[in-house]
Amino acid sequence: MLGVLLVAACHNPPERTNPVGRMFLDFVDPARPNWTGTGPRPLATTVWYPAAETSAEEPWSLGIFKFGTVAPGATILPSAEKFPLIIVSHGTGGAAAQLSWLAEQLATAGYMVTAVNHHGNTAAEDEYLAQGFMLWWERAADISRVIDNLLADPTFGPRIDTSKIGAAGFSLGGYSVLSVAGAITDRDRWKAFCADHADDPGCNLPPESPFSMEDLEALILDDSVVGESVARSAISHQDDRIRAVFAIAPVLGSSFTLESLGDIDIPVRVVVGDQDDQALPDVTAVPVATAITRASLELLPGVGHYTFLAECTFKGRLFVKQLCTDPEGTDRRQIHNEVASDVLRFFDFNFGK
Repeated sequence: MLGVLLVAACHNPPERTNPVGRMFLDFVDPARPNWTGTGPRPLATTVWYPAAETSAEEPWSLGIFKFGTVAPGATILPSAEKFPLIIVSHGTGGAAAQLSWLAEQLATAGYMVTAVNHHGNTAAEDEYLAQGFMLWWERAADISRVIDNLLADPTFGPRIDTSKIGAAGFSLGGYSVLSVAGAITDRDRWKAFCADHADDPGCNLPPESPFSMEDLEALILDDSVVGESVARSAISHQDDRIRAVFAIAPVLGSSFTLESLGDIDIPVRVVVGDQDDQALPDVTAVPVATAITRASLELLPGVGHYTFLAECTFKGRLFVKQLCTDPEGTDRRQIHNEVASDVLRFFDFNFGK
């Protein structure tokens, strides 16, 4: 294998070279129904991109989080150049905007970046749905369908270099991008692991979930749409258009088959904090990186799980301490800059950029 590096990050922040545009697109997947069976599966998508030099940026924040600085609806940078595309996948109960710290750094360096709000599992919708918290494999299909839609989009499609498409994800988003790299989910393997590790975070619903495991198991038995999803849980969601994957604090490694991990033949990098109490390094990051031939791993000292969320407002730090408080001595912004630099260097190297 390429190497497992148990070292501290020491990267300089990426230099911001041009304005970053941001646009919202309402894609759908007509092949899959939404969880209530009232229409196609929504794929609410955010795109960050290099914007024209005269574009006016402004701060972007919502609720308890700060999402950086962007130029809403800006004109894409006029150029004959096509941009590499990185699709990013948010964590459980989060939203595309949560990874704006990464998307902005990539976009200002000449990448197009897109992210989908995973239906039923995102705070960007009116309510959480139990299906979104249990049927994890559907997220991989979201990633592929967003790529389809973006390539067909008249504004963005012609500006994408289809030979340079990558994916990056955090937490359950890390699981999702490993899935499109070729990792296959085996629910029986996950259940067997959980039978012996009942207290493992990957065997229990995360703090963001308002549901019980009993709620989810009942849905599997009683809901036909859920039953159809479970029936396709073990299929491969590998997307051959994706040439490299970066997984940040991935979860549910115990659900992947070892054979499928060994068959992944694209560059993969895994980064996780050694203080992570949700994505335990020894459960997912280490075994997954060890099983993938072309993977590398980095453990970040003193970094917890929620350090990878967007920076919090004062209100967030005051009232939502679980999501907004980092281990003592850890600077969230600094970690974001270090990891964004790592991500940029990883894709630059593998795309020959």
